[in-house]
Amino acid sequence: MKTEAKTGAKTAKDGRKAGGERVLQGLGVAPGIAIGAVYLARGAELRVPRYQIPARRAKPEVERYEAAIRQAMRQLDKLRAKAEAFHGASAEELGFLLEAHGQMLRSGRLREGVRRRIVEERNNAEYAVAAEIEAIAEAFGSVEDDYLAARAEEVRQVGHRILRNLTERTFSSFAELPAGSVILAEEVTPADTALMDPHKVGGFASVLGGAEGHTAIMARSLGIPAVLGVAELLAHAAQGAPVIVDGDQGLVVLNPTKRRLESYRKRQLKQHAESRSLGRLRDLPAETLDGCRVRLLANLELPGEVEPSLAAGAEGVGLLRTEFLFMNRDDLPDEDEQAAILTAVVKGMAGRPVTVRTLDVGGEKLATALGAHLGESANPALGLRAIRLSLRVPELLEAQLAAILRAGAHGPVRMLLPMVASVEEVRAVRVILQKVVARLRRRGVAIADPLPPLGAMIEIPGAALAADALIREVDFFAIGTNDLIMYTLAIDRGDERVAHLYDPLHPAVLRLIHFAADAALRAGKPVSVCGEMAGDPRFAGLFVGWGIRELSMRAPAIPQVKRRLRAMDSGGAGRLVATAMLESDRAAVSRLLEAFEQAEARRR
Repeated sequence: MKTEAKTGAKTAKDGRKAGGERVLQGLGVAPGIAIGAVYLARGAELRVPRYQIPARRAKPEVERYEAAIRQAMRQLDKLRAKAEAFHGASAEELGFLLEAHGQMLRSGRLREGVRRRIVEERNNAEYAVAAEIEAIAEAFGSVEDDYLAARAEEVRQVGHRILRNLTERTFSSFAELPAGSVILAEEVTPADTALMDPHKVGGFASVLGGAEGHTAIMARSLGIPAVLGVAELLAHAAQGAPVIVDGDQGLVVLNPTKRRLESYRKRQLKQHAESRSLGRLRDLPAETLDGCRVRLLANLELPGEVEPSLAAGAEGVGLLRTEFLFMNRDDLPDEDEQAAILTAVVKGMAGRPVTVRTLDVGGEKLATALGAHLGESANPALGLRAIRLSLRVPELLEAQLAAILRAGAHGPVRMLLPMVASVEEVRAVRVILQKVVARLRRRGVAIADPLPPLGAMIEIPGAALAADALIREVDFFAIGTNDLIMYTLAIDRGDERVAHLYDPLHPAVLRLIHFAADAALRAGKPVSVCGEMAGDPRFAGLFVGWGIRELSMRAPAIPQVKRRLRAMDSGGAGRLVATAMLESDRAAVSRLLEAFEQAEARRR
């Protein structure tokens, strides 16, 4: 008996023979230029296990299948919304394709066939879908007609979508990619991005995704050029065809002409020269013209980023995200595994401080083993996630705190709590922390001595407004501007339909940052900024003017921010902030920033 079924999209024909150049617009989320051969991730093979289920499991299994269908319909709705922004024959072609996929998802034959295989034959939902899809596709393919043969392929693509939703995975490995490959996909998740080797993956682009989602953040952190939200991407992409991903301008060029290739190669050379120029700043201090010192730290998504961070001139790690420990696995990492990995990071930083953030998961799928704890949420961004999850499941938090304490025996560490909303949460964590410390000391385990500072992330408007109370309960603040902007403006940063409304210069955002920073400074405690704003040189003057002396960012941004700081005057930055905080118009604040930069340039 066969124990597995396979489904997967067939490889497209060679795009170099299929047509001419196509220039597609998306959102440039990670800077840089990638030139290489297309790797179509949608063609990845998906193996589906087959197993028998008891009669009592038939109804829940059917409900799981129905949930996957509903998710697939929502995905098609997002693609349709994106397609409406485009015009011409290609947009019309994409619309027809999406409508056909929707009809297949609503097909009575598909639904009844899958139900029968689950209820009567007692097959698991994944195998039932794979088997029924293949039966329908073979029925189309058995007729010698090119149109029906194409429909068979579309049926398989729809089945692949349903199976990805059922198995909560897209593609699982990029280990075998030729160096310089450019990945094109419908969606690239943070877990997918974590699997990318910057030495092999030249860049990537996808149909879905927004500029401030975690996929974009990880791409920037890894230094991989990326463009998301490219509606027509997969309608024209072909396996192995030449492609350019322009992360600076948000363009994807399929089958580029020789002239365009030459132009982009010249731009690549220019960027490499600029990178070498910035590299000369590595060992120079981040200090303003009048001697104001700012410490520049790195945000780390993965342990492999330690060396690139040091090469960029990072003075430590201002934010080590621990979600990577829980990615692409069906079990939870124990204390020993976490301690070993964190210790390697601490040792790698060679005496520089490392700030470790506890698990911040809930809004995006990471570890299937967390599913029992997370459950379903109508709005994951507002549900059980981050410190709320850690306090609900204290064994998760205890293991992480113990691992951080053990890593702290090998170098300076700080502990950072995500999504803090109240002083009660901090106090609850301190109770658990004391319990963990006592347990480790009883066992004679070496831990940080003295105990590491405990900090709170300010990323909820309520936390920023209550900063004067929170700062009395913690040792430092780290302002997470990504989520702070999202929650303040009610913008889903991963939704490309509203991504343009995500605005770091909104007066409400600036006031909340100012309020939180001022509360920490008045209490005589450190405050840093670790969101994407910290890595944007345009905002450096605001942070200096607010009195913030620690910025944490993706490593590639450190030299650019350092160059900006070394060219400004802190007194001028103070005057900039005083004027900016009186403005109620984001455009006026933007003009102030431009005028500040121009004035500093003239004075130099």
